[in-house]
Amino acid sequence: MPFKPKSRGPLCTSPYTDGKTEPMRALPASWFTSPEMYELERRAIFSKKWMLITHEVRFPSSGDWIRFEIAGYEYVIARDRKGEFHAFHNTCRHRAYAVVDKPCGRNQILSCKYHGWSYALDGKLTKAPWYDDMQNFDKSQNGLFKIHLRKDKLGFIWVNLDATENPEPWEKEFDGIDVQDRYDKYNLADYFFDHEFEIDAETNWKLCSDNFNECYHCPTSHPTIPTLFDIETLTQESKDGHVISVTAQNEEQKRDGLQICTTYYFPNASTNILPNYIMLQRFLPQSTSRTKMHYQIFRNKNASQELFDKVDTLYKQVMNEDKGLACGVQKNMERGLFINGLMHPRVESAPLHMQAKVREIVKEHAEREKAAGRQIWPAAQTPSADAMSKDDEAFCAGLACGRAQAADIAW
Repeated sequence: MPFKPKSRGPLCTSPYTDGKTEPMRALPASWFTSPEMYELERRAIFSKKWMLITHEVRFPSSGDWIRFEIAGYEYVIARDRKGEFHAFHNTCRHRAYAVVDKPCGRNQILSCKYHGWSYALDGKLTKAPWYDDMQNFDKSQNGLFKIHLRKDKLGFIWVNLDATENPEPWEKEFDGIDVQDRYDKYNLADYFFDHEFEIDAETNWKLCSDNFNECYHCPTSHPTIPTLFDIETLTQESKDGHVISVTAQNEEQKRDGLQICTTYYFPNASTNILPNYIMLQRFLPQSTSRTKMHYQIFRNKNASQELFDKVDTLYKQVMNEDKGLACGVQKNMERGLFINGLMHPRVESAPLHMQAKVREIVKEHAEREKAAGRQIWPAAQTPSADAMSKDDEAFCAGLACGRAQAADIAW
């Protein structure tokens, strides 16, 4: 019987794990079960970090808009007459009613169904009934709350909810991520949006991230993975806010269009780009222990139905298996027994990298809040400068209802 070398598993690197020869402790269970930690993540991560959302091919015509949600924030991405993209919160500037009440549509004007305030697709206020004769009412200052938007070189659309004029640079976490050499053979304009689906998972969003970013569990938990790639050939490079995964395919897998370009983007998204198929995955936190695993599926216009369906079926099976794993971990973490375990610094390098990013970002934000003596919500509206609003805000801040109440903040 021929000698088979002992497997060493995938080769994975990260500045947080390189050179480590001993197991490393994972984040404690409390980071996955604490409501206070989840609220801190809403402020520190989802209110101020760049997030991958969708692709421009979902907006084929001027006037197309789609509603999205992340960690309790609801917003709209729209394509205007000039073909330019804009993003804004789904909140009317008059009395905070939603501006759109459907998942998507095609309009040149968005009109609030409460009092009829209307907005162009760049968010500018175009009509406020009966306000024409109001003194000191500036329409230019009452447009929808804008959200920073960036379209990368591949056509993927990103947003940053930070309400300041200058959020952190996209390049800080993702410099060069859209010009990987392996993308040269793909023209993403050849793909079109096929469908989307959602998996409701009773688990913390970080467990979804941890699970996706390692294949240590694949031989045990995913019997169909060898159909997609050879686990022994997997390499992962974790750097800044992304993880680049590379696998080798045999000739049969190449014929079936299974060459896979996988990239994970902090905090909660990934893309799997194949010759016939693209899967854009986002983990959408709903609460401490509930996550929507959301998938946008794109199809190459030249793809055969057979090959497209084969990849689609394989991925859906794996994603549902991942749900079961993440939910099982969450359930045991909530029993109060488990604190944390020892992770492998090489084969589990990518989840350790993402955990380190979370740890650094939330601790830094908590220190800022501690110094300020209040919670800091980067996505929130800039406070009004008028005296009455300031007085009203200050009054409520002194009550238990005020989110600025320092005593309610746990560090």
